[in-house]
This record gives sequence, structure tokens and C-alpha cells, in this order.
Amino acid sequence: MKKVYPDAASALAGVVRDGQKIAVGGFGLCGIPEALIAALRDSGVQNLTAISNNAGVDGFGLGQLLATRQIKKMIASYVGENKEFERQYLAGELELEFTPQGTLAEKLRAGGAGIPAFFTKTGVGTIVADGKEVREFDGDHYVMERSLVADVSLVKAWKADPTGNLIFRKTARNFNPNVAMAGKITIVEVEELVATGELEPDSIHTPGIFVHRIIVNAQPEKRIEQRTVSAK
Repeated sequence: MKKVYPDAASALAGVVRDGQKIAVGGFGLCGIPEALIAALRDSGVQNLTAISNNAGVDGFGLGQLLATRQIKKMIASYVGENKEFERQYLAGELELEFTPQGTLAEKLRAGGAGIPAFFTKTGVGTIVADGKEVREFDGDHYVMERSLVADVSLVKAWKADPTGNLIFRKTARNFNPNVAMAGKITIVEVEELVATGELEPDSIHTPGIFVHRIIVNAQPEKRIEQRTVSAK
């Protein structure tokens, strides 16, 4: 099965459709699949449910899809850095399922592992638990959280081989391995594609069985949200 595609648009072709649930890796702007997000914007698909730690910033990352009104619902753990996100939410134009960060990571991991739900202490006694089952185990209360499975997952990795084995680089790993697992179809953007057998097996973070399509973006912008420098 050929997994390598010439560009982001061709990798998304025939895969993305209106109304899908799309999971996107990254934390802030670190480790986001820049080219795939831009291609998703250009595809024109509508009424998306986006699963991501956050929604990028105004005009970059998932913020581009908010600007074009392609996202109808966000499942996220952080909603700062994006004025358009704030405006749409407060105006009732954007649905939000606010999820604690560790719970969101576990929802994706569990979805990829075929686990439909799990219990966690996080959120017990708060609005996070509203409408959810709460059960007592060994004297403590836990809320049941349903796992997440995406129709399509968009992932950023550092290196891949043609079979889809992935290596992430430093903090850019963040949510990406869990997002890769949780997708029915997983499309990965990498900076470097190496020959099969070149990756050290013990260094592989995500095995190729989770990856369906790969593109190369050798020079991503890697924009910084807020650049801070010391005074001279």
C-alpha cells in the first residue's frame, strides 16, 4: 500500500468531507501539521468538529478554519490566544466541549486503543461532570468519560519511513501520538522521509500501522505564539 503523497491537497483528496470529526495534533503552535491544516482550509469542507488541545491563533493553525467558519464545534482543553474563537463562542456561533487537558489526551489514547470509556477523578464535582455517570471506587468518586475516535486525524512528525513509522522531535511530540492512534484515517506531515529500515526500531514513537497517508513539508514555518526576549 503506497502511503506517500506528493502534497497536502492530494493527501486529503477523497478523505475529508463535510460534517466530519477531525483530530489535529499540536500544543499551541508547537507540533501542528501546518501544511495539512492549510490544505483542509482550502478544501472548503464545512461543519467540522475539531478535536485539538486548542485552536491555534488568529490567522494561523486552526485559527484559519475559524476565520473561514469551517468549524462548527471545538473539543479542546484551552481556548486562549484566539480572539475569533472567543468572539464566535460568546456570540453562540461556535459549540465548545471544554475538556481537561489530561482527560482529552486519555480520550484520544483510549479511542485509539479500542476502549470506549474510562473513569477519572478529574472533573468530579464540577460542571465537567454534568450529565455524566459518576461512580464510587474504593471510597473515591470518578466520572465516566467517553473516548474519542476521529474520522480523520492530522498529525505532525519529524521523520517517517514509507511504511509510516514515525519519530517526533522533543516537545513537538505532545498530542500527536494520541491523535495518530485515534483516527480512522491518519494523515501525517513530516519534515524528513527516510528509507525503509533506516529508523532505529527502538526509537520509533508511533508504528506505521496507525498511518495511512504521508506528505513531506521540509521547511515548516514553526511560528512562535509569543516571542519573549530578555532586555539588553
